[in-house]
Amino acid sequence: MVVGGIQNISKIPELKKKIWFSLAMLAVYRVGVHIPSPGIDTEALAAFFKRAQGTLFGLFDMFSGGALEHMSVFALGIMPYISSSIILDLLTVVIPYLEKLKKEGEAGRKKITQYARYGTVVLSLFQGFGIAVGMENMAGPGGASVVLQPGWGFRLMTMITLTSGTAFIMWLGEQITERGIGNGISLIIFAGIVARMPTALTNTWQLVRTGEMNFVFVLLLLVLMVGVVFFIVFVERAQRRIPVQYAKRVVGRKVFGGQSTHLPLKINTSGVIPPIFASSILMFPATITQFIQIQWLSSFVKNYMDVGGLLYSLVYVGFIFFFCYFYTAVTFNPVDVAENMKKYGGYIPGIRPGKRTADYIDRILTRITFGGALYISAVCVLPTILIHRFKVPFYFGGTALLIVVGVAIDTMAQIESHMLTRHYEGFMKKGIGRVKR
Repeated sequence: MVVGGIQNISKIPELKKKIWFSLAMLAVYRVGVHIPSPGIDTEALAAFFKRAQGTLFGLFDMFSGGALEHMSVFALGIMPYISSSIILDLLTVVIPYLEKLKKEGEAGRKKITQYARYGTVVLSLFQGFGIAVGMENMAGPGGASVVLQPGWGFRLMTMITLTSGTAFIMWLGEQITERGIGNGISLIIFAGIVARMPTALTNTWQLVRTGEMNFVFVLLLLVLMVGVVFFIVFVERAQRRIPVQYAKRVVGRKVFGGQSTHLPLKINTSGVIPPIFASSILMFPATITQFIQIQWLSSFVKNYMDVGGLLYSLVYVGFIFFFCYFYTAVTFNPVDVAENMKKYGGYIPGIRPGKRTADYIDRILTRITFGGALYISAVCVLPTILIHRFKVPFYFGGTALLIVVGVAIDTMAQIESHMLTRHYEGFMKKGIGRVKR
């Protein structure tokens, strides 16, 4: 059925054009990743990054698709835009003006997006300055300086270069969203992560050939990877459906309402935000020790906060739970949902409209968020422990895999919706984006 669905894509000119446009924009992004920023000794930088594995640099480098390691013009990646968007989401809780914009529909969404762009430029300038100053203090194993000519000239040039690169990536993502298929920002991150897969497979094959890794172990690892992907797909599509009944309303000569529907609540409402925030906080001390030699901090990070260690894993899980509940509370307001249901004559059978409905939704959301936090913790922590215990040469768990699988599901669902509107069969009999009743 998948093969037949893919063949039907060529029969829809509009869909085929969107897919080719998205692929072309992603190709432009991958080309830009390999354009180096001026004033950098790339060999000394590569040697530094080999020492900086497991720090915040490694996390940012993953989201930039390897651009930070090569210090390309896209070194900051799309993370400033994501950070700006998250900050605006958090500010909607405390700033009434932003909350009002969020409720204004499409016009308000465009205004918030514009603010996110401005925030992206400001964050990129600050991060570009921080990277420039930090790189002036970097040195390779032989003591060679990473920056060829340190000073304010290099700092200003790096700030402008990296900010321009991030603004261009942001524009590429918006073009993909508007004229292509899928969410452009998510696809850019997806492309950066997937681009590293050939290198990981090559390294694994070399280890098997030299006898450093057992072939049977590699097969077991592949089975585990497939199992983890299946588990992520299963949970990401899972929903808790709350039944909603709408009363009949007479407007003029027409009768509205009277139908039964449901309120879908995702098990993982917060998405990949909790592991991103948790990883950033835990990797920050290790990153500080790369620039500033603080004896007690270096000793603490080395002895107690080793990635895959017991204390690291426990703190990581704790942060994931905290951000799961915090971000869910910020992005989903049961009171607003209950008021909207009451406004249009909707109610949950057996529950009074208004505050009782809001409390009921909040109680269910609290329970399923606990399950979602357990799911994210398992996906992020268990593969990490396995990787560091058995020295697996590539990463297949955590934030990267959540992003890859989630973006793949959303993109395939959009492609399938285009095909079904043109009366073509999708990838699956039941549809990739549908949930069994």
